[in-house]
Amino acid sequence: MNTVRVAAALCVAILTFGAHAEVSKKDQEFFTKAGGGGLYEAEAGKLAQQKGGSEAVKSYGAMLVKDHGAANDELKALAKSKGAVLPEAVPADKQKRLEKIATAKDFDKEFVKEVGIDDHKIDIALFENTSKRADDADVKAFAAKTLPTLKAHKEHAEGLRKAHKH
Repeated sequence: MNTVRVAAALCVAILTFGAHAEVSKKDQEFFTKAGGGGLYEAEAGKLAQQKGGSEAVKSYGAMLVKDHGAANDELKALAKSKGAVLPEAVPADKQKRLEKIATAKDFDKEFVKEVGIDDHKIDIALFENTSKRADDADVKAFAAKTLPTLKAHKEHAEGLRKAHKH
């Protein structure tokens, strides 16, 4: 009887470990950065919807909320399947950037530069690197799949900057 229980417990342990193999340090770093960045982008988009001075910036904010919200949901599911940990809140440094943007004299200009262009440059570099060098094939695929959206966001922001002389 005890042998059966030990064997059953061992099988459960093996199956559990196999289902949640440890994510590599490199891939966990991606989950941390991408998760924090995604939360930041969604919050920044909400801020733009509230404080944007132009309809174009408000619309861009809505696009960020929609696209990054969807990517965040997909990233959560991927992280869960890989046993990775995601940040639960916007990282402190990015929270400070949100506060700086929110109090800027020219909100639209600051938002487009900080969020639309500068932050997306950082995101694009992270996702390009991960799409080529992640240890896990699913992590690589997620990064590659998300890249075109990030590039489109940056291009859209560059258009906003040119259109509004930002």
